[in-house]
Amino acid sequence: MKKLLTILILCSIITTFGVKLVFWTAPNPLQEEFWKAIVEEWKTVRPDIEIELAVIPAAASSEEAILTAIAAGNAPDISENIFSGFAAQLAEIGAIYPLDSFGDDFWKMVESRKMKNIIEKWQYDGHYYVIPIYSNPMLFWWRGDLLSQLGYSKPPRTYSEIYEISQKFTVPSEKYGVQVIAGRNWWDRWFDFITYYYAASNGKNYIDIGKKKAVFNDEYGLKVAEFIYKMFENGYTAVELGTNPLYMGVVLGKITGPWEINWARETFPDVMEHMWISPPPVPDDFPEGKPIYTFADTKGLVIYETCKDKKAAFEFISWVFSKVEHDVMWIEKTKMPPAREDLAENPAFTKYMSDEFFKAYAEAVGYAVPPALLGETIDVQNAMTIHLIEPLMYLKKSPNDALTTAVKEVNKIIF
Repeated sequence: MKKLLTILILCSIITTFGVKLVFWTAPNPLQEEFWKAIVEEWKTVRPDIEIELAVIPAAASSEEAILTAIAAGNAPDISENIFSGFAAQLAEIGAIYPLDSFGDDFWKMVESRKMKNIIEKWQYDGHYYVIPIYSNPMLFWWRGDLLSQLGYSKPPRTYSEIYEISQKFTVPSEKYGVQVIAGRNWWDRWFDFITYYYAASNGKNYIDIGKKKAVFNDEYGLKVAEFIYKMFENGYTAVELGTNPLYMGVVLGKITGPWEINWARETFPDVMEHMWISPPPVPDDFPEGKPIYTFADTKGLVIYETCKDKKAAFEFISWVFSKVEHDVMWIEKTKMPPAREDLAENPAFTKYMSDEFFKAYAEAVGYAVPPALLGETIDVQNAMTIHLIEPLMYLKKSPNDALTTAVKEVNKIIF
């Protein structure tokens, strides 16, 4: 009996201690540098829970690499670089663990990091599977020097104001008002129609996830579609604008993320000295002074269902995100805003607020909405490109007809 008790105690010790967890980081040198520093610090806190760090294996995409690993039975215990649509896909196949299963400990971490409103936008099927790491709101950059020459002292706010500045600035085949469409890739829809839709609708989602139904053929979607159509119809924008049209003075403004700040300052320092920044444009009847929502380019971290020790994994995650010093380090390493709502008020981040660009993005984090948590994201946004964006760009359909067709096609995919 005594021998059996000793064996049970040893088994308990082995289960509790000596855990090794595999953590895959994004294939981004700056993020890898951050996690290396975190893991080194963690060794001094819980040496019994080892975190083995590796970059997500090379593949056509991180999503493909992760799905391949899951299929082969080689999934990591934890990984980052998970966008909302992929999170939904992983949750649907039972590949990731609902973090709210940790109960009060989960909500204490959420409160400690000041991201309660942010996390609510990540709910899927009644659960929370992802801890968002960063949130990159989409804002508009404007050539302040060129707008000043046109007699303006601030960037335009509404569609009509954009029409006005575009009319004054546009020279056919030479220069245009605004870069309205980001491109023809599926992800480009995040940086044009979806951003405009969130701004016009006060952050309303373009997909009703509960009903598995596209809903962007409403009054807000129509206003956005009419804006895009009119910009092309009047020649205030063009399908082809060349390389770096904003910096070359070909357009007055475009949607931009915070990752472009350092590159632009190094590449076009003279232009950046006169750059203005604002929320995305809104319809003419949008109340002045009301906060404007925007799209959040945001990714997060998950625990996989096959994780060797979910409790140990969550302990590591909770430690990382409950310490404000780690979010300070994140900013230092990556220059991206952490997914927390107190960036503009918390004294820990005060020194970063002296940078007007970082401050603008930090203040927008609380109004930045992730993409719909939809497993069919790629197919849906390809359909939006084919049936909505391209007909508007080429003036092949009216805004109403393009919206109607696009929603019909999207619903065939997700229903």
